[in-house]
Parts: sequence; C-alpha cells; structure tokens
Amino acid sequence: MSNVIRYTAQKLVLCRPAAPAALHFQSYVTRAHPSPLPTAPIQDALQRLISEMDERHLHRSQRWKNNKEKRVNQRSAYLTARGRPTHPSEEEVRKEAAEKEYRRMDESVEMALQLNLDPRKPGQALRGSFSLPHGNGKKFGVAVFTDNMELAKEALANGAVVAGGASLIEDIKNGNVSLTSFQRTLASPEMMPQLSSIARLLGPRGLMPNPKLNTIQPQDQLLETLEQQQSGISNYRTDKEGIVRIGIGRGSFGVDKLMDNMRELMNEIQSIKPESFGKGKKGKGGSAKGTKYYLKAHLSTTQSKGSVLVDLRTIDPTSSFFMSDPL
Repeated sequence: MSNVIRYTAQKLVLCRPAAPAALHFQSYVTRAHPSPLPTAPIQDALQRLISEMDERHLHRSQRWKNNKEKRVNQRSAYLTARGRPTHPSEEEVRKEAAEKEYRRMDESVEMALQLNLDPRKPGQALRGSFSLPHGNGKKFGVAVFTDNMELAKEALANGAVVAGGASLIEDIKNGNVSLTSFQRTLASPEMMPQLSSIARLLGPRGLMPNPKLNTIQPQDQLLETLEQQQSGISNYRTDKEGIVRIGIGRGSFGVDKLMDNMRELMNEIQSIKPESFGKGKKGKGGSAKGTKYYLKAHLSTTQSKGSVLVDLRTIDPTSSFFMSDPL
C-alpha cells in the first residue's frame, strides 16, 4: 500500500505543471498604430543639444591642431608656386598659424513647432513679432523708408543700412541698391503707396513692411523701432503646413537663458491661439472639445545631425508641467 501511495505521489509530482515563464508582451505596432517616438523634456533637450555642440567643438579643435602643420605646408607650397609679391611669405604664414586658434562656431538653436492649423482657413494664418528676453543672438541690416530727410540721416547714424524716400525706391528699382544688403525694412505710413512700385521685389523676399510685424510706424517711433529690429526682434509666421520655425538663441546662451526665451515664445504662441482650429466638426464656441493645438515640437541646432522631439507637456503653457520635468 505504501508503495502505491509513493508511486502515486511521484507521478503527481511529475505531472505537476511547470512554473509559468516570464511573459513578454509585444506592443501592437502597425502602420496605423506606429510605436511612439521617444520625447525629452525641454530642459533635457536643450542640455543635450549644448552637450553635442561641446563635443563637436572638442573634436574639431583636436583635428585643427593635428592638421595644422599640413595646412601650413600646403598653403606655403601654393603661395611659392603661384603667389604674388603682395602675398604673405612662408614665415608670415607660419607665424599667423601659430597665433590663431580654432574659432568655435556659435550655433543657433531653432524650434520647429507644428500647430493644428490650416493657414488656408481664415484666422489660422498666424504672423507677428515679439522680443525675446535675451535676444536671438542675431544682428539684422534694416532699410528705412521715409520722406523726412532729417529722419533718414538720423536713421543712418543709428545703424540703418539705407534710408530715404522716393530716391531710395528708385535705386532699388534700378538695381543700384542690392536687396541682399538688408534683411528687414521699416516704413512710415505715408510711404506705403510709393512702395507699391517695388512690392514685387520686396514681397517674395519677406521684406515688405507689414503692420502685423510692427514694421509700419509713425515717424516719431521709427528710430525706436529701428533699434529693436537691429537687436534681433523675432518675427514668426506659419507655413502652409502650420509649422512655426523660429530661432530661440545661440548655444553660448546656456540652458537658463534659452529656457527663458522658450517660455516667452510659447506664451506668445498661446496668446494668439485662434478660436477655431484643427480638423473635424467645430463646436459652438470654436474647435471641438479635446482638439489639440500643439502637435509636435522639434529642437535643432545649426550643425546638428538631427533634431530632438520635445515632450509637449513641458512647453504647453496650459500644462501643469510647463517648463519643468514631468518625471
């Protein structure tokens, strides 16, 4: 009897099901349900871009030192073979190479913000200008259109590239003044009818004065606006895909200053949010409930290999995680 019980017990032990192995769930990924891309909080994204800039600088600086002798020899050989008497001698070339060091490029940091907008619809084509707390790190050449010659002289003294009235318009029309010599324009209201003759030249380049950009100002405010435009006041507009691309500063600013500029940018974009936006049925008060205003946000620099996808919760002014780390 005991043998039977023992055999039965052993059989029961052998028939006992094995312990379940660790379960590995495979996420449901299809073309309609792609795997989500990793995102980074705004502060981490900025820190990552600045770290990449530092790594590029160190790599290029080292390569500059390693190849210095080779560059000097190549330049000396070229000047010896084809140089003119006015060109530097080999000793001067070597002295210049010894004194000069690698110059670091101060890369721009740019935000590409995709909004749930259709610029073809009324009220959804956003355009404007605003000042960043720490500037955008750029200097712009400004042309001033005014029929007040005294004011034009003051504008030139304050840094305007060109200034004038009908004569300046004629110079631009005849090609005597290059359109590439300035990047922005200012005009007094009385000059706008005269600017219509060169609108086909200024318009495609985004140089036509526009009240939305605060570039049409009365004469008593032209000089003040000129200083703002030169110091890098930021202009923005949505493209045909509803994307706003705008620089928020330079890598040399550091994370804290870039965060301040980013905060000002997002508050500006939020303040001009249209009542109706997005696709689908609209409610009585505008867009349907739950319609997203911000779709994607990417940060990149001048020479970065790609962009960083930013966590929208950290840049949405209506979010409790605005300009902070949600983790």
